[in-house]
Amino acid sequence: MSSESNFSFLPQGAIIQEFKVAGHNIVLGYPRPEPYADSPFYGETIGRVANRIKNAEFNLNGKIYKLAANNAPNSLHGGSKGWGKKQFDGPKPVNRHGKEGVLFTYVSPDGEEGYPGTVELRVWYTAWSEDEAGISKTVLETEYEVEFIGSECEETIVNVTNHGYFNLSDGPTIEGTEVTLHTSKHLPVDAFDIPLGTIEDFPGIEAEKPFVLGPQEPDIDHCFVVDTDTHDLPLDTRKRPLKPLISVCHPKTKIHLDILSTEPSFQFYTGRHINQAATEDTPARGPRAGFCVEPGRYINAINVPEWKNQVVLKRGQLWGAKTVHKAWKA
Repeated sequence: MSSESNFSFLPQGAIIQEFKVAGHNIVLGYPRPEPYADSPFYGETIGRVANRIKNAEFNLNGKIYKLAANNAPNSLHGGSKGWGKKQFDGPKPVNRHGKEGVLFTYVSPDGEEGYPGTVELRVWYTAWSEDEAGISKTVLETEYEVEFIGSECEETIVNVTNHGYFNLSDGPTIEGTEVTLHTSKHLPVDAFDIPLGTIEDFPGIEAEKPFVLGPQEPDIDHCFVVDTDTHDLPLDTRKRPLKPLISVCHPKTKIHLDILSTEPSFQFYTGRHINQAATEDTPARGPRAGFCVEPGRYINAINVPEWKNQVVLKRGQLWGAKTVHKAWKA
């Protein structure tokens, strides 16, 4: 795998364990697999449905499906033991679009965590270096594909993302990180973080205008919208052009990170709930030890008629998405 010395992955959850820039690992994690079992989704591939489903239920195939309510009344990140906690097959070395990469696969059976239909998830990680305006950048491309391979029913739902936590500083928190969001549109939510159905500008943030993450503020855990009209959004977005979501840098380390995706939205989370005890290999981690950028479909799309098309996977179809991370030291 090109640039493989900069990356490492784990079969559990197809986790991104290391993402090194100039020798600095910019993702939170552990050197051993065991502590990931109790981590807050560090580096995990999230599914079958990322983010929240209202009241942990949805209607499909003419019936109501009940899910684990693991986030107040809602279901979060695939349930009690979502895909990020499952053992994948891989990494298998592959050639993907002319570049060396690795493939992870996982078969999710009908009824797992309450979801209908047997599906197979494929995750390709492809890494390389490229020069842009004389700057050498480390690139990681993540490609997701979900195929409905069962015959148990006609439809299921899918929304896959990665839940990596990033820290570009040389300290225990993300304080001082400069952030530029390439959209200011977001989904306003209720007290349980379920969208109200509207799309509005995020208070106090302007698109393309940098801001700095302080010790506690701004405290963000919201879904930002890239495409405000998803009526014609394909279920497999991989052929859509990549769009920039967020650009991040830290003035002390000079490390930069750009994230692009084919997805219509992304959750941006500044890590206020992180509370991890120290292990024999890593220090304790507290609030704002890292930030997350999770490209995907709208939150609770299955329960909103206008958004439902984003996540319903029928037999014979493929669900797909692509995300690119570009990182460098200036």
